[in-house]
Amino acid sequence: MDHYDNLYEVTETAKVRFLGFVTDRTRHDFGIIYTHKFYGKPLVICMQTGQSTLLSSEDAINPNYLQKIFRLDCPNEAEALSHFFQECLPSMPFEENQY
Repeated sequence: MDHYDNLYEVTETAKVRFLGFVTDRTRHDFGIIYTHKFYGKPLVICMQTGQSTLLSSEDAINPNYLQKIFRLDCPNEAEALSHFFQECLPSMPFEENQY
């Protein structure tokens, strides 16, 4: 690649939290990266599949979204993740011109 336009390059010290838990059906391992980028939404990474998303507690209300993004077979697992993320992720204040 001879030419490219650099959009941004930021270095920051971020808080990283690793969480593992089991439900009735499976084990879950997540890494949560808290950063000042992305309007404060944490980056949530499934350590087993590598799937990731920006997620706040308000986003976690939708188990169907979690089932799709983390490729879960069982709706009950998505529901369990929904409750888990609603408790452990920060809520995001709405900003009018956020994007």
